Amino acid sequence: VEQLDADIVCLQEVRKMHRGEAKFFSHWPELPQADFLAPEGYTAIYRTNAHTKHGEHGNAMLTRWPVVSHQHEDMSDHRFEQRGLLHSVLSVHDCTVHVVVVHLGLIKMSRVRQLAQLQNFIAREVPRNAPMLVAGDFNDWGTLVPSAMASMGLASFAGRPVPTFPSRLPLVQLDHVFGRGLRPLGVHVPNGRIWGQMSDHLPLIAEFDLPAQAL
Repeated sequence: VEQLDADIVCLQEVRKMHRGEAKFFSHWPELPQADFLAPEGYTAIYRTNAHTKHGEHGNAMLTRWPVVSHQHEDMSDHRFEQRGLLHSVLSVHDCTVHVVVVHLGLIKMSRVRQLAQLQNFIAREVPRNAPMLVAGDFNDWGTLVPSAMASMGLASFAGRPVPTFPSRLPLVQLDHVFGRGLRPLGVHVPNGRIWGQMSDHLPLIAEFDLPAQAL
């Protein structure tokens, strides 16, 4: 995470605790995973999506910028998948930027309903003209997600598909970064076989700039 040198890092399936793995691995950190992963100078924001037999996990955001506020909303569509969104408000060069981290379900109709919930959440919680990022694992490689996000005024940072899954031989793009009120500069995935040993998804790195009128 430190080597990526990102201003904002959006993570899914982050462990707050896992009692089983803590017993198995002798060097399991005492800190929750979000705090453990945050480089020096970063603030870690974490909220739980799922409670499991041995612990809990959820979405997290790490950032260099001051965090003004944050909140969580449950997006679980059925009892077999616990999902949620994490919404944080940042102060970037005295400009308010909203960041939403999402992790959608595995079933298509669940994703349809979760995207509708996301749209309602944004309309309710994010001012219409505020710069905003929505990033995460959307679990969809078709046109559903880009079309739904476009209807919310959010544009993809990638002009073409950027495969992120599976990490060892990426074939489809499940992970996305969408923005509103931000100027996209580019998006890519890092090279190197080591990423396939860290996750089943490749990290998606998006570069953007605030428009001059927002500064």
